[in-house]
Amino acid sequence: MSLEKHDLIREIPESKDAIHHLKTSNNHFAKLFDEYHEVDHAVHHFEVGAENTSDEHLENLKKQRLNLKDQLSGMIREYESSASQ
Repeated sequence: MSLEKHDLIREIPESKDAIHHLKTSNNHFAKLFDEYHEVDHAVHHFEVGAENTSDEHLENLKKQRLNLKDQLSGMIREYESSASQ
């Protein structure tokens, strides 16, 4: 089990500028980004043993984090693609 946080900028550092731009200019992206951060924090909280939870709840949080990451990554790719044209 990995006890490392999955901060979005650490996950895709090559897109740091795009993430910053989207956070400040796209309300939907900013909302998803904040939600991703909250879910990642909760996963990390349970993984380090700060509080107990069921395996099912932890797995659901991880799936939610992955879903949010997929949505955010898609938005980042779309932005980077349009910015490079």
